[in-house]
Amino acid sequence: VCSMGNSTSRLYSVLAKTLSSSAVSQHQDCLEQLDPARLDPIDPKDLLEECQIVLQKRPPRFQRNFVNLKKDTASNHRPIRVMQWNILAQALGEGKDNFIQCPMEALKWEERKCLILEEILAYKPDILCLQEVDHYFDTFEPLLSRLGYQCTFFPKPWSPCLDVERNNGPDGCALFFLKDRFELINSANIRLTAMKLKTNQVAIAQTLKCHETGRLFCIAVTHLKARTGWERFRSAQGCDLLQNLKNITQGAKIPLIVCGDFNAEPTEEVYREFSNSSLNLNSAYKLLSPDGQSEPPYTTWKIRPSGECRHTLDYIWYSQHALNVNSALGLLTEEQIGPNRLPSFNYPSDHLSLVCDFSFNQDPDRLL
Repeated sequence: VCSMGNSTSRLYSVLAKTLSSSAVSQHQDCLEQLDPARLDPIDPKDLLEECQIVLQKRPPRFQRNFVNLKKDTASNHRPIRVMQWNILAQALGEGKDNFIQCPMEALKWEERKCLILEEILAYKPDILCLQEVDHYFDTFEPLLSRLGYQCTFFPKPWSPCLDVERNNGPDGCALFFLKDRFELINSANIRLTAMKLKTNQVAIAQTLKCHETGRLFCIAVTHLKARTGWERFRSAQGCDLLQNLKNITQGAKIPLIVCGDFNAEPTEEVYREFSNSSLNLNSAYKLLSPDGQSEPPYTTWKIRPSGECRHTLDYIWYSQHALNVNSALGLLTEEQIGPNRLPSFNYPSDHLSLVCDFSFNQDPDRLL
């Protein structure tokens, strides 16, 4: 087990005690999760402190503020904080993605994973939805399970990470929720289809019961096909995902939150399919715009050999009649991102994290 940077204190001990040598071997033979009952809990403050020790030579993390979007309607329960983030697969960051303005030193996993953990620990999500996770078994599952999360991972069948030398196995989607806040009622791993053919893209959908309110809701995470020219393919994947979610939510009787890197601008057909779905979904980050109708100008910003790529691709969709968005985390400004764009020594991914606080509508019998 590798230490996290130069630190060999508590955080190294956490990783060393969590994993056996066989658990971190290349290309796991099985996808069985470690038993959290056998692992000691971690104090998130201690973990954050250890991350900051590893990162002490890097610039401080960017400051982002939550924007209050709460209407006059009062809520009698704690909000549910949901975080969506494509964290950038390590194998792709060092290999295929070719970020020409990002120094390779900034992509070192021993430090970059601490930047990722620092971001998660700073916002303390109740539910965490990640894409491009290729260090699930040796980092995220052992650490987040000991922070009180229940963890699920579904890798891509033909992950591009496997084509990269010295990779850490396939990347995929991962979903984490705090066990002291929610009970898992049902879980589905979905391999998305397009034109009746199984594809390389996946989703996880879980029905949870909120301990505080007793209410059910469904949380889903996905990552659709990338690249220009694949718009119809993404549209077909979106239709398949929506059909699966209609079945899981019993035709929208169960409130729904869908997080994902859709690899699609708001002008694409798949975006319109989600906007016009019978599931009655709205995109939470539209609420940050003055009219509540426009998506942010970007959720990813990078420089590749082909040029600068500035796009809005990441979304948090929600059942707008069953759920309220209390607040949303503001995006990084162009000044904060800097001329070399993302990723960087300051920020670990080419995608920005999205974070929203949700509350249930106070009329649980209201029709969707």
